[in-house]
Amino acid sequence: MAIVCVRSSAWPSLQGNAIVTEERDRRGSGIAEQGASRRDIFGCLASSLILPSLSACAGLHPNAAKAAASPADDKPAALTVVIDQQDPGPSIATGYAGFSYEKNSLITGFFAASNLPLVRLFRRLGTGLLRLGGNTVDRTGWQTSSSRQTGGPVTPSNVDALSTFLHATGWSVLYGLNMATNTPAAAANEAAYAARTLGRHLYGFEIGNEPDAYSINHLRPPSYSYAQFLIEWNAFASAVSQAVPGAGLTGPASAWHETNWTVPFARDEGHRIILLTQHYYRANGLSPQSTLELLLAGDPALPGLLAPLRRASTAAHIRDGYRLTEANSFYDGGAPHISNTFGTALWTIDFLFANARLGSSGVNFHGGGDAPGYTPIADNGREVVGIRPEYYGILLFSLMGPGRLLSTVQSASTLAVSAHAVASSTGTQIILVNKEPASSVDVTIWPGKRVGGARLTSLSAPTLNSVSGMLLSGAPVRNDGTWSPRAPGTVKIHNGSIGLRIGPASAMLVTAV
Repeated sequence: MAIVCVRSSAWPSLQGNAIVTEERDRRGSGIAEQGASRRDIFGCLASSLILPSLSACAGLHPNAAKAAASPADDKPAALTVVIDQQDPGPSIATGYAGFSYEKNSLITGFFAASNLPLVRLFRRLGTGLLRLGGNTVDRTGWQTSSSRQTGGPVTPSNVDALSTFLHATGWSVLYGLNMATNTPAAAANEAAYAARTLGRHLYGFEIGNEPDAYSINHLRPPSYSYAQFLIEWNAFASAVSQAVPGAGLTGPASAWHETNWTVPFARDEGHRIILLTQHYYRANGLSPQSTLELLLAGDPALPGLLAPLRRASTAAHIRDGYRLTEANSFYDGGAPHISNTFGTALWTIDFLFANARLGSSGVNFHGGGDAPGYTPIADNGREVVGIRPEYYGILLFSLMGPGRLLSTVQSASTLAVSAHAVASSTGTQIILVNKEPASSVDVTIWPGKRVGGARLTSLSAPTLNSVSGMLLSGAPVRNDGTWSPRAPGTVKIHNGSIGLRIGPASAMLVTAV
């Protein structure tokens, strides 16, 4: 019987040191820091365990539900997770998970209110932030192409169409401006038009894309340095600010080089930007080492990457902190037939929570096109042609709603199962992620306060490697943006605990109310 426990203020003090923890970047509070032992936790729960509720399987993929009830799975593995309600951590705001697209996607008219399937898919996630940039931003012109620009141009009518899309979805845009093959005057002219047209839906401007990789991308000489970039960026920033007084500026949109580009940029330009931006990919999509197993194991280097950004943005008093405005599984478009499998939906959920625990203000998942890579929404340049697994992961995360993170403590286990908890206005939200390919897990949740029941929303697919057959609440999200979920499963509270079973290769949102 796997157990998810939540301590209430009425619990006795627990002592010991044999717990594996998953907690905020904070010391001195909560059960994790008190060091509750497995013996103590299991002892206090022994009289409260109940059999898994059959209703917990509501919404699971038929294969997963069958596996959960099979004779071979009579004794699922055991896991204990304790959630500390007493000291909430960082907040997760509405729109925490957003999208990133190439700037040249504007040219095809993809982002327009007339694209109803895309409008529906964005609106399902609530209001959010769309970032337009990528490698094409520094090769895309404005109105007329210069000899140095190989793409574009973006025209006023393209921006007009974008405005209709943003109004239809309620989203805002981080609008990318060409720095590498452009002039400050031309960038300012485009920024002025965008500001007038987009109005309140304009979040801010991003000047250039991955300038630390300009030399690799043959946009600058091999000797190009941060100091040279800073001079250029300031020239563009000053021109844009003059054309659009009060414009929100962001940067530096580094590909990597966190310590010698992004952190110094926060120090040097923190007074004039509203958001510190960084990009992230787990590894090279063309490498044979870029496997689904590598992705699902998590990135042990992620805290070391994000913690300096948090400190730098805090020290510079940057209004919106820092954000990964371009991120996904593996770069170079993803690892074919890995980055588009169901396992990436589960990685997406864990990755979003990992960022939230480390103080990020959000993540924009890069996408676009129909290659067998990482895009959350597949398209042919004009129309939606597929809903990929990452979109399902983002949607389940978004259904949780905004709130504050709660620390979780898991019993020592070799199971590839993670539990995340958030205190929201609608109850305690708990997301369980079972990355085990063939093992169901029984779960008992202790909400940490008096609740009357729980609603269950399941996400599943036939296998971790599936590229189709995803079901959220028992139904697929269709290419036209429609989704007809079954009623959420429910389970009763028994002696203060919630009993359920989560199938292999699946995730579940538990709302304790």
